[in-house]
Amino acid sequence: MLSSFPLHPSLLQMLDALGLSEATPIQRQAIPLVLERRDLIASAETGSGKTFAFLLPTLDHLLNNSAPESGTRVLILVPTRELAHQILKQGEKLIGGTRLQIGLITGGESFKYQRALFRKNPEIIVATPGRLLEHLEQGTPDFKELEVLILDEADRMLDMGFSEDVLKITGQCSSARQTLLFSATLSHRGLKEMIDTLLRDPAVVTLSTVRDRHGNITQQIIPADDKIHKKAQLTWLLQHEEYDKALVFTNTRLQADALGPELRKQGLRVGVLHGDMTQDERNQVMAFLRQGTIKILVATDVAARGLDIKGVDLVINFDMARSGKDYVHRIGRTGRAGKQGLAISLITHQEWNLMSGIERYLKHEFERRTIKEIAGKYRGPRKLKSSGKAAGGKNKKATAQDDKIEAKKPKQRLRDRKNIGKRRKPSDAASTNAPREAGHKPLTRKSEKPATPG
Repeated sequence: MLSSFPLHPSLLQMLDALGLSEATPIQRQAIPLVLERRDLIASAETGSGKTFAFLLPTLDHLLNNSAPESGTRVLILVPTRELAHQILKQGEKLIGGTRLQIGLITGGESFKYQRALFRKNPEIIVATPGRLLEHLEQGTPDFKELEVLILDEADRMLDMGFSEDVLKITGQCSSARQTLLFSATLSHRGLKEMIDTLLRDPAVVTLSTVRDRHGNITQQIIPADDKIHKKAQLTWLLQHEEYDKALVFTNTRLQADALGPELRKQGLRVGVLHGDMTQDERNQVMAFLRQGTIKILVATDVAARGLDIKGVDLVINFDMARSGKDYVHRIGRTGRAGKQGLAISLITHQEWNLMSGIERYLKHEFERRTIKEIAGKYRGPRKLKSSGKAAGGKNKKATAQDDKIEAKKPKQRLRDRKNIGKRRKPSDAASTNAPREAGHKPLTRKSEKPATPG
């Protein structure tokens, strides 16, 4: 129970008002450690309640330790604007009725507005590394009195190339701070350097890894002949599967922009989300999805992490994810809070090896499926029979023997092959004779007389 933690009364009151009582596994293990002011490394799957696991004990510290004259007291760094907005909303709910303030610093917003926000000196700043570093280079924020640094989705920040930015930002933060690092996986190659640099004697909580199977998510693959066939499959699935909300993932922004209008022509309520859109456009699409104005969101991986969208029953990978980690974060949008979900990947022959690699990475075999109404020709790679026969029906051993025999045959020049069966001219014979040994006399014909000595 969340009420069993020694949290500030105003936080317990707010949790009660929100109807939140049960603590998730990550919250049960992480909250007591953070309350002890320990540095923490925590790994848990998407949708496990990580946000409250670091927000509740951090807000408790701020409420129990007043510091009205200090600068920013808590900095939360996240990889994407969507995740930043989600944490902002969660934080605003918890601090309702308290004196605490929380601010947002991400790309897509006015620099002038954000400078004014810093002047208001909110206790908590939620930020993406790129935009925050731009403000630091202009000398706007001051983190010399920072008390808590939180890195959420640290592995994703590394994947997006923010490692150097994060280290530059943390270099300007108080060395006496508490540091909390949350990540979906602790096996990322760059995490060790970050952990060694930023954390001091951290406690470690590992509830799950990125390889863990989502037991409440049915994972299927459907072979597809090509992209045209994929579009037909996608339309059929969105018209016939039962779902409240669906997410369709593509690997490129161009593909997302192309799919949106095509699906709308089929009478489907569809929105598109990717990184080339302005923040206002992205906010509007997300609002439409939450309100039910649209039921389907076609998105790039910008939506795979951080978005807490209730009611997502179906995830379709129009393009297979580029890695096992990206795949897990995509399907993690469904099956949240113990509910059942369905994840379907459409696989052409070019993607089969990638899909097989993700199966090996996850140690989980996907369920194979076909759509009878629009079945294609491709069923996956052909398997060689176990009888030892190679392609073409030949036995492998016989083929190997034939290769050895072929290798023993002397090579024949093209000119010689053309002259098979023809009588050689004297010039031909002379040209093909091997060099004579030293001291051997040349043969003469009967009609020829030996040369007379001069």
